[in-house]
Amino acid sequence: PYPYDEDPIEGLRQEDVDGDGRLLFIRLPDPNGAWKISPDEPRLMVRRDPTETGGQYYRLLPEGVIDNYDGVLIPLQRKKEGLDLNRNFPANWRQEKEQQGAGPFPTSEPEVRAIAQFIASHPNITGAVTFHTYGGLLLRPFSDKPDEKFPAEDLWTYQKIGQKGTELTGYPNISVYHDFRYHPNEVITGVFDDWMYEHLGVFAWTVEIWSPQRQAGIIDYKYIDWYREHPFEDDLKLLRWSDEVLGGKGYIDWYPFEHPQLGKVELGGWNALYAFRNPPPPFLEKEIAPLADWVIWQGLISPRLELLEASATPLGEHTYRVRLVVHNTGWLPTYVTKNALERGVTRGVVCEIELPEGATLETGKLREERGQLEGRAYKSSAPTAWVADPTDDRLKVEWVVRAPQGGEVKLTARHDRAGTVRASVRLGG
Repeated sequence: PYPYDEDPIEGLRQEDVDGDGRLLFIRLPDPNGAWKISPDEPRLMVRRDPTETGGQYYRLLPEGVIDNYDGVLIPLQRKKEGLDLNRNFPANWRQEKEQQGAGPFPTSEPEVRAIAQFIASHPNITGAVTFHTYGGLLLRPFSDKPDEKFPAEDLWTYQKIGQKGTELTGYPNISVYHDFRYHPNEVITGVFDDWMYEHLGVFAWTVEIWSPQRQAGIIDYKYIDWYREHPFEDDLKLLRWSDEVLGGKGYIDWYPFEHPQLGKVELGGWNALYAFRNPPPPFLEKEIAPLADWVIWQGLISPRLELLEASATPLGEHTYRVRLVVHNTGWLPTYVTKNALERGVTRGVVCEIELPEGATLETGKLREERGQLEGRAYKSSAPTAWVADPTDDRLKVEWVVRAPQGGEVKLTARHDRAGTVRASVRLGG
């Protein structure tokens, strides 16, 4: 229970009142109701005109029962479980007064804390995708500030990853702040993908699976704004989709019901849990399969440390120059984002040498932390005269080793986000 450890005791509580396994709507006759039956399609409801009077009007309510009904007021009962796990992450967390569902403190909930602890203890994670429903969208940070706050390279890379996602899934890739705000004067905070990017410096996304509008042929619509205002033609398209594709399971014709508090009402309208909230079972596999392809693609662009050279060159009696060369063959740089680089959240490449018995290190260090390696993500698409392609994806380390007894030198290069390379080189015959 949140924010109070108590059961709500009054108001309309959403419930399957007729036991048919669906949560529909109540159509209650009310002279001051905001809705009327559409003259064009009597199964659908439309809003009453601002100055309209003298007709049959209705109040639409979620299907449920009214606790402690006084015969007059029908407030909506707050949900007992009012905490939103996706407002409980540390990034830009705000208290309940500013951010509904935030929880008493960041990661207060065991589920969120377990996720945060696991991710923080696995520095090899190079990206993240969280799946929600619904909307048919690929959402990226920021949630609370404009794109101008990004390091430019990170924004460009986010856009490229999003473009690939749109290509594979058909889902638009958009900014939460610019295109997916619940109210134009409000922002959300404490969300997973912001935390992953802002604190840990990896590209993170929130996928909203499924768009009933798009399934019905409504293409150019403005996501959140559509629920506030859209043309009646869209309702007709959705109804036709329910009839022809869903076999009438999406929109239920109104039928009479004797409500325990309200008396004679009607139940019907959209079966939102079936048609809107999730893909109906026959559509599920087709809907989510391309998302798996996109997630795999994101894994494949991760930085990857690979061996380019491991060698030993004799310099004189029992003395050798040992060389290790590694390179990043991944598309992303080893640090993944410029934000991670600025925050210093990941170490550079660490190189180590292990000597055979009797050998000594004349120059160099047993362990040495070097810098980051670039990938191909920031390479220009125009190979013109002023564009160069330097070897900033490579790293070379050399040691001088004295080994009177010869033996095998073991070399290691490791990076938290790009993996580990191991090689061995034999000294002498």
